[in-house]
Amino acid sequence: MTVLRIATYNIHKGVQGLGPARRLEIHNIGHGVEQLDADIVCLQEVRKLHRREQRYFTRWPELPQAEFLCPEGYYAVYQTNAVTKHGEHGNALLSRWPVVSQGHEDMSDHRFEQRGLLHVQVRVGRRDVHVVVLHLGLIAGSRQRQIEQMAQFIEREVPRKAPLVVAGDFNDWGGKLRPLMYENGFRDFIGERALTYPSRLPLTQLDYVYARGLKPVGIQIPRGRVWWRMSDHLPLIAEFKL
Repeated sequence: MTVLRIATYNIHKGVQGLGPARRLEIHNIGHGVEQLDADIVCLQEVRKLHRREQRYFTRWPELPQAEFLCPEGYYAVYQTNAVTKHGEHGNALLSRWPVVSQGHEDMSDHRFEQRGLLHVQVRVGRRDVHVVVLHLGLIAGSRQRQIEQMAQFIEREVPRKAPLVVAGDFNDWGGKLRPLMYENGFRDFIGERALTYPSRLPLTQLDYVYARGLKPVGIQIPRGRVWWRMSDHLPLIAEFKL
C-alpha cells in the first residue's frame, strides 16, 4: 500500500521582516523544502517575479520561485493569483510524481483580495491523484463562499471516485471550516494540535491538508529557529494511505 506524504507551506514570498531589516529567505526555504521529503509540496505566496525586490536583493534568484524551489527530479507547477504593481504571485505545487494536467479558477471574492485555486493531476504509480492548492481569504464569509466554489469546481472537474487532496493556507482560525469540508467528503488527521501560525510561537492552525478517498495516517510539523526565521507559517506534512 502506497503512503503519500503531502506538505503545505506558505513561504511568505521568500522574504521575512519589514523595511530595511527585511531579509531574503528563499535560498533557505529551498533547503527546507528538500528536508520535508514530501511526495507533493503545496506552496502559497510564491512569487513569479517582483521587480522592486529583484533590485533590492543582490542574490534574488533568476528563476521564478516555484522553479527555484523545485528539488532535483521533481516537477513544478505554478499559477498566478495576484498581479501587483511590481510583479505577481500565487500558488505552486512541486511533485515527485509526473504531472498529468493542471487547471486554475479565480476565487477572488471581492476587489481587495486576489485569490485562486490551483488544480493538478499527478500520476502516482498506476493511479491518478488530484490535488487542489488553496489560499483562502481573510474574511470569514469569503472563506465559506470560496469553499463552496471549490466544491462546485471539484464536482465539475474531478471524477467522484478519484483520490483527491485539498491543501493550503485556509486562514481558518479555530477550524471553523472543518464541518463544511466534512460535508463535502473530506477528512484530515486530528490526533494532536497542529499549530502552524505564527511560526515563532504557534498559537493556531491556519494550514490544512484534507483528503477524499485517502486514509489519513498522521501529521508532522517541523519546528525550531531555522523554520520560524524563514516564514511566518510553519509547514505541515500529512501522510495518507492510497
